[in-house]
Amino acid sequence: MSFATIGLLVILLLFVFFLMGLEIGFSMALAGFIGFAAIVNVDAAFNLVAKDVFSVLSSYGFTVIPMFVLMGQVGASGGVARNLYDSAYKFIGHVPGGLAIGTVAAATVFKAICGSSPATAATFATIAVPEMDRYNYDRRLSCGTVATVGTLGILIPPSVVLIVYGILTETSIGKLFLAGIIPGLIVAFSFVITLFGWSAMNPKLGPKGEKSPWKDRFASLPPVLVVLSIFLIVVGGLMMGFFTPTEAGSVGTFAVLILTLCKKDMDLKRFVQAVSETLRIACMVIMLIAGATILGHFFAVTRTPYIVAGWLEGLQVDRTVVMLIIIAVYLIGGSFIEDLAFLILATPIFLPVVLKMGYDPIWFGVIISVVTMIGVILPPMAINAFVVSGVCKEPVGTVYKGIYPFIVGMGLCLLLLLFFPQISMWLPNMMME
Repeated sequence: MSFATIGLLVILLLFVFFLMGLEIGFSMALAGFIGFAAIVNVDAAFNLVAKDVFSVLSSYGFTVIPMFVLMGQVGASGGVARNLYDSAYKFIGHVPGGLAIGTVAAATVFKAICGSSPATAATFATIAVPEMDRYNYDRRLSCGTVATVGTLGILIPPSVVLIVYGILTETSIGKLFLAGIIPGLIVAFSFVITLFGWSAMNPKLGPKGEKSPWKDRFASLPPVLVVLSIFLIVVGGLMMGFFTPTEAGSVGTFAVLILTLCKKDMDLKRFVQAVSETLRIACMVIMLIAGATILGHFFAVTRTPYIVAGWLEGLQVDRTVVMLIIIAVYLIGGSFIEDLAFLILATPIFLPVVLKMGYDPIWFGVIISVVTMIGVILPPMAINAFVVSGVCKEPVGTVYKGIYPFIVGMGLCLLLLLFFPQISMWLPNMMME
């Protein structure tokens, strides 16, 4: 039996494990173990698993993940999002769909300290949806908005997805953070355009709120400025070389904790909850990486990435078409497997193809981050839709109806970034020459 055939059978076995409900990280590890044992021997496979798991769990580089996750969880538990939402509402709550647009604005700023997509969706579901209910907003619009804005943390730093991608591909996390800022703002602007147009066409969906005096608007700005200052300290310190990525996450976490304590928005119960959620997310991500490392070594032995690269090159089509095929694979795979898990699984396979075509790995990280943004709200594995459905006690079908208009804008943004790579690369090239 050829290596290519064994590789294909292991991939099929991997999907069988997924369908059986086995945890994704363990599924990848088990599939990699079985495949490696089939090609080499069982003793070598056990040795591979031991070395890879120890290597991942003992790596200092991976400590960056819990640090940035903790920063976001402390901010989510400490009422930071509520202050940002209040400020955004005072400035734009009086326009059609203003409360929803204010949610986008607040979430965009909140993403400067929180890289967790489900955490943002859950936070704004508890804050923004009740306010939109008070002004008779349609639940399709309100629930769809909070589910969608949660995706911004996948692209706007400090993004856990960009951190994991940087670790997997040995790419500068600082450059990835810079590359994600402008595309993230463009995607957020597409949300605003979608909401304004949707509400203008059907004013009953998003009625106007009350207009706030300028005095109240300016009085609401200090929390926004503090969050942006923390963002500049964390990302700026990382760019200037003052901090390592892990130290940057530690400094950011400490700053957010001090902020919430000063505002008396943090107590022991909330802090313990934030730490507990951080441990859960960090352990999940690290086990995904460990499983993907084992499976990746199996793929290396079978030369699967090179086989895929050779097949794509054999298509003899423009490299843009090849990129569209890769994007389609990420979208389809992410629709059935948790998106971060599929990113970890697929990136080692497709990255050699992308590099061989002459694309920058920084740019590719931005592209698959936008694809992941679409994936977390695309059925059937739309994790954000299920989070909002659970928090708001609304059928998931209602949330889906509110999400679809945003996907159109996100798709257009993806094409824009695909055809104009300089949008992503301008800031890192300028700041880190």
